[in-house]
Amino acid sequence: MAKRRKIAAPSAAELSAIEEAFRRETRTRPQAGMAPIAQVAAETARVQAVGDPEARVQMAHDIADAKQFRAAQADGRLIVDLPLSAITPDALVRDRTVIDPQEMEELKASIRAHGLRLPIEVFSRSEGSTAYALLSGYRRLRAFTELHAETGEEKYRLIPTLIRDPEALGGGFVAMVEENEIRAALSHYERGRISVIAAQRGGFANTEAAVAALFHAASKAKRSKIRSFALIFEELGDLLAHAEGLKERDGLRLAAALRAGAAPGLRRALEAASAASAEAEWAVMAPVVAASEKAAVPSKVGRPKSAARTVLATHELADGARLRVERDGPDYIIRVQGEGVDADVITHMAEHLKNLLS
Repeated sequence: MAKRRKIAAPSAAELSAIEEAFRRETRTRPQAGMAPIAQVAAETARVQAVGDPEARVQMAHDIADAKQFRAAQADGRLIVDLPLSAITPDALVRDRTVIDPQEMEELKASIRAHGLRLPIEVFSRSEGSTAYALLSGYRRLRAFTELHAETGEEKYRLIPTLIRDPEALGGGFVAMVEENEIRAALSHYERGRISVIAAQRGGFANTEAAVAALFHAASKAKRSKIRSFALIFEELGDLLAHAEGLKERDGLRLAAALRAGAAPGLRRALEAASAASAEAEWAVMAPVVAASEKAAVPSKVGRPKSAARTVLATHELADGARLRVERDGPDYIIRVQGEGVDADVITHMAEHLKNLLS
């Protein structure tokens, strides 16, 4: 069994040695009577200078500005200058298919004189050769690209840009279409075309859903027209060279013919011809459309018109009465008129006629 160790109180000399060692190894704190946590707080307050009131106000403003900056960056409200080489312009199929050269020159002249008044919009992407893809502002990006190629000036190498989250805007296609609807109205064919492509790319369940989402602010009649032109793009888009110039009335007639089954005839007509303009292209399709419309006219039904009645005989009777015999096709009609003619007279006549024919 182990011996128990007796614990004895240290002597005065030993206690003095212990206290001396403790003082050497422990930093002397002011206000030694304070609790340790209070001493730490006091030392921290001394290290961090309070500063004057103006400095504290400026610090508060800087903190608020930093928060606003981060919020603007997160919401896509911060305009940054991006190099043209960092942006892919055609990651999304564009809704506008034709750019007027004169309008492009006017836009470039405006940029030369006043700079870009409205930034383009892009979204970041993880795939592809560039960090960003264009969301809206195709003409502005193209104008900057042409100006940089023409002048070589550094100021056209970078373009003012907003970095957006396309999903927060309701999808990339919706954002692109809404931007162009506001700035420059699309043709019915361009609207129908982008609706079909958006559905084909998996953005929407079908073309009907794409039209409803992309043009949700349009009237019911306008969406109906867009669906008609979407049908034209689906059936004939690969053969039409001047579809943007198709008049609204002609387009609606063309869509009706397609619904009636005229697609094969229209495709044959377009394949056999080479139209140089929208008018010439419609002239190729118009006969097929007219034939479809004529075939769709329902034939009139009902009782056929009878041949003109023929009066065989007319007799003046007593008391101003008159008797007339007519032929109506295979039938004969006897008409008796006059003040003295009543039901009894007609019944008596019928009895005599019955006896005559029996």
